[in-house]
Amino acid sequence: MLGRRYFFSSRLNSISSKVSPFISNFVYWPFIAVTWLPVLVLFKGHVGEITQITGESMYPTFNANFNMNLKKDICWTKKWRAIYDLERGMVVTVRNPLNPETLQIKRIVALEGDTVLTRSPCPVTKIQIPLNHVWVEGDNDNASKTLDSNTYGPIPINLIQGKVTHILFPFGRLGRVRWSGNHMDCRFIRGKRDCAPGWFEEV
Repeated sequence: MLGRRYFFSSRLNSISSKVSPFISNFVYWPFIAVTWLPVLVLFKGHVGEITQITGESMYPTFNANFNMNLKKDICWTKKWRAIYDLERGMVVTVRNPLNPETLQIKRIVALEGDTVLTRSPCPVTKIQIPLNHVWVEGDNDNASKTLDSNTYGPIPINLIQGKVTHILFPFGRLGRVRWSGNHMDCRFIRGKRDCAPGWFEEV
């Protein structure tokens, strides 16, 4: 009887010694996760993040096979200094002025001081871009497929959240994003920042 008790006691201690490290590790890892969470949030908000492209507004630059399958392009978005060193042709993520909770991916067509030649549904044919604003559009030639500055006008640069720099997936298109748009050169008249109006103005 004593031998049997000793056997069960030894067996229990053996199991306990194996389970204890597992339990302690199980309890320990959430603390590590909580410690690193602020770092990850900071990185995502200010350094960069992976972005999935939905819809066809940026066709054919992104989701080139949109009509054939439901696969979505996955890109890298650089968040660091998002509103600085902006250039015509850059692809950026912006908050929709009509619904700020929604993020859009558009191309910068014109900078402050430039005069942009609009397309449907914009009610005027030309608009000069005000200070601290840009004109953004989707790449899709079908204007009805993209909600952009032709609907809501020039946007404040503070709505820009990041610059889309690289395609990560599909692997066949892996590489840098082309920062030049469809027929962009004939869509705007280059201007100077000093000549930009301080508010929305049509010319």
